[in-house]
Amino acid sequence: MDYTFKTFKPQHPLISKYVDYYYLDVKPNNTKAEITCFPHYNTTISIYKSNVCLKKGVVKYKNNAKPLQIFTPIRDAILPVQQLGKVHRIVIVFKPLGVQQFYDNLNFTEFIYDFDFFSNKEISKLLNTYDIDVLTKSLDLYLLNKFKSYKNIVLEKALSIIFENTNLLSVQNIAAEIKISRRHLSRLFNTAFGISVKKFNEIVLFRKTLQKKLFKNTEQSFTDLAYEFNYCDQSHLNKTYKSFTLNSPNSFIKKGTHLGHEDTFWHLKK
Repeated sequence: MDYTFKTFKPQHPLISKYVDYYYLDVKPNNTKAEITCFPHYNTTISIYKSNVCLKKGVVKYKNNAKPLQIFTPIRDAILPVQQLGKVHRIVIVFKPLGVQQFYDNLNFTEFIYDFDFFSNKEISKLLNTYDIDVLTKSLDLYLLNKFKSYKNIVLEKALSIIFENTNLLSVQNIAAEIKISRRHLSRLFNTAFGISVKKFNEIVLFRKTLQKKLFKNTEQSFTDLAYEFNYCDQSHLNKTYKSFTLNSPNSFIKKGTHLGHEDTFWHLKK
């Protein structure tokens, strides 16, 4: 198979509640791929066919190596990734609190390299097909078999408030609307997501502006985008993009590559 990158959605309604999308990334002739990933509120499990992890963000193909499974938590900073040698990986992109529906007793605020999220039999089937329909059905089924139903009413309400608004909310206002203390809300966010309520909200707002500019209105000016999402002005929006991407909004968009049909938008080193 030649180089391919395909995104595809779960089909089972229960899985769709917690998984945003899957993707297949295959580079049979790769020698060195360098990818820059940017802050996002999603989390992922990546399954590599025959790779070893040299350090965070660096994986290397090794003939006859066992499959590598990596959990990546919410990213609040730039994540540089290097893929050395052949690549064949499948990635599950979870919505906030999504991964907790299938696995428990793990620290989901850190990278995890030493846990078998899928059995050898499951991985063997996943990595021995490029058929998207087969992959979708298998991933849906395996996750369905692991479903545990994690509930946290406070976090669910806080997430709903943050995603439904188009501005940066104060932690105090979110806590007051849920009728809990600011301290309790902050503690829950740090435990579940590894970042503060404010930082999570900033990432959501950043991603909303990116979604609007890339997929809904490519001609919209950054000034209008700033006011639509209640930034003080374009200078405030520029500062946010500089903080999250080390680029101005315009430069960030121009350098990026949109892969698949979902929101995967990376800077790829040529």
